Amino acid sequence: MGYTVRRVRAQEWEAVRAVRLEALQDAVAHLAFLTSYEEAAAHAPGFWQERAAGAATGGAVAQYVVVDPDGRWVGSATGLLEEPGASDLAGQVVDARQVHVVGVWLHPAHRGRGLIQEAIGAVVAWGREHGATRARLYVHAENPRAQAAYEKAGFVVTGETFESTVGPEVELAKAV
Repeated sequence: MGYTVRRVRAQEWEAVRAVRLEALQDAVAHLAFLTSYEEAAAHAPGFWQERAAGAATGGAVAQYVVVDPDGRWVGSATGLLEEPGASDLAGQVVDARQVHVVGVWLHPAHRGRGLIQEAIGAVVAWGREHGATRARLYVHAENPRAQAAYEKAGFVVTGETFESTVGPEVELAKAV
């Protein structure tokens, strides 16, 4: 049995919490995520239950996980649908329905196998099924490993940038 990429299930809130907390302990988490381990760990169970339920069945958010051959969750990617006319993370107006890929992480021991591209691909496919015509994400300007992974998934630098709470972010996008 190999790796599996699948959408989370509502009852898996404890595993959703665990994979997020593990991601927030990654060596580059301070560049990759807009929250800290301490902030996430402080959330009550209800927060994680709601998050898992929304990501499992909601039409605006979907979280996919990478499951190793032993059944352990070793990665994750989430998609957020953005609607035309809404303001995005950078304060810009969204032009077309798109899926914003966020929360991308893969355990270091499982990198280099194309697994994160599979997880991102699942998020992009979900966005396409929900009418998105474009997929985009932001990567910290000082995170070349992540940028290379996104480029392997078909994303290209758009030239759009913004200053987030963790520093300069570069937008990458692709048509879906």
